[in-house]
Amino acid sequence: MSDARNGDFREFAAARLTPLYRFAVLLTGHHQSAEDMVQETLARIYVVWGSRDLSDPIAYSRSTLMNVFLTSRRRRQGSREHLHALVPDSPVAGADVPLRVDLQRALNQLKPVDRAIVVMRYLEDLPVEEVACALHLSPGNVRVRAQRARTQLERRLSLDQVTASGEEPAS
Repeated sequence: MSDARNGDFREFAAARLTPLYRFAVLLTGHHQSAEDMVQETLARIYVVWGSRDLSDPIAYSRSTLMNVFLTSRRRRQGSREHLHALVPDSPVAGADVPLRVDLQRALNQLKPVDRAIVVMRYLEDLPVEEVACALHLSPGNVRVRAQRARTQLERRLSLDQVTASGEEPAS
């Protein structure tokens, strides 16, 4: 790879590192897994960086991250590896920490594709068409799955809040 292309890749990787990491943490719920996914994603992009005309490298990076996530989930289902609950590497400032933990726990209970849809649509604020393209789904399928997943999240989050307050959940 030429020095100019190599420099272009370094600039791209430096600019996308934080957004990709945040996206990966939301998908996996685990900082170490997120770091591994981002590293693998950037390695895959580096391989094709000089050989492909990447018209939208940001979209390509998201799509690649999604493929890494879904592939790693399939691989892990066949292994004996078990990840434990979210334990932050460092304390997070702010009063919304319990809500973040509840949200991450609720996200982890969704199917991997549904979790990816929720993260991309609602947390990354991507249009339906871009989510559909990244996940190789139809836009209609993305809309339906997003709504169902959002309903599940809302239900789980409201149950967590009721349980935390000590009230009996309504039937």
